[in-house]
Amino acid sequence: MSSSSAAAASGPTPADALRRNRILSSKLYFDVPGSKAPVVYSAAYDISFLGLEKLHPFDSSKWGRICKFLTREGHLEKNTVIEPLDASKEDLLVVHTESYLNSLKSSFRVAAIVEVPPVTFIPNWLVQQKLLYPFRKQVGGSVLSAKLAVERGWAVNVGGGFHHCSAEEGGGFCAYADITLCIHFAFVRLDISRVMIIDLDAHQGNGHEKDFANDERVYILDMYNAGIYPFDHAAKRYIDQKVELVSGTKTDDYLDQLDKALEVAQSRFQPQLIVYNAGTDILDGDPLGNLNISPEGVVIRDEKVFRFAKDQNIPLLMLTSGGYMKSSARVIADSVINLSQKNLVQLGSQLG
Repeated sequence: MSSSSAAAASGPTPADALRRNRILSSKLYFDVPGSKAPVVYSAAYDISFLGLEKLHPFDSSKWGRICKFLTREGHLEKNTVIEPLDASKEDLLVVHTESYLNSLKSSFRVAAIVEVPPVTFIPNWLVQQKLLYPFRKQVGGSVLSAKLAVERGWAVNVGGGFHHCSAEEGGGFCAYADITLCIHFAFVRLDISRVMIIDLDAHQGNGHEKDFANDERVYILDMYNAGIYPFDHAAKRYIDQKVELVSGTKTDDYLDQLDKALEVAQSRFQPQLIVYNAGTDILDGDPLGNLNISPEGVVIRDEKVFRFAKDQNIPLLMLTSGGYMKSSARVIADSVINLSQKNLVQLGSQLG
């Protein structure tokens, strides 16, 4: 049983009290004026690291390119985007162990997590600045997005979704457990006790699954390609509703399975907040996802999830997660534009 589930079963422990105090003293939640859209992004999200970022298939400038598409094409005013704070060590200790955070002071360990072996030979201060700081900014964005979603009905962190990282272990380009963190902040600061994770990245979300093992406050719907990384059979035991896809799954079949899954989820659990992990590595041609979903299919997928939330009046925050082709940024931008056109999100001023 995880520490969070143990607390739920037997009352607060000293560790829970410490976690609560850390959350209450955090600066990651701050008041946002109504003139801002609940879209969270910082130029610091984007990773430029001596060219080494090109050694991993992840498009590490994806996040900035999404915002550029939205602002240049007139869908989003640049000055309405919200810049988050970066997660401090005290913030990260809400979920992570001291020993795990200390392990990130080893460039060798970080290299293994981000799957770029040459990072091993880079001084750790530079690894912290060029790689881990952007990740910590995105963590701050995910945490703040939960608050914005509850206030506005929806929010998008143009980043985050590090679903392979758990409290004690990183991997798969995920160094911090932002999904777990944003949910624990919501439990304490937003007076929420029921959260649904809808994880539609192509990969199994083994990090949050381990963190919320047997925690009845969190319902996990995970729809993923069972034939690719991470093959975490232990974590699968903690998925409330798993939909295992086969490599080569095509758009119509995928969307049909999603419709059925959402119907089941609605009948089983009534959340107060939905965390939507919207990876675009399901796209046809993605080198890691091995699924054959069209760009239009991704747009329809996102619309289905947002409509699922809106029809039940449940706040939803979206994280962009995985996506390993240059085309991902365009597809995500097109999806947000479609959500706006369907009146599922409002990208303009929230004043009034």
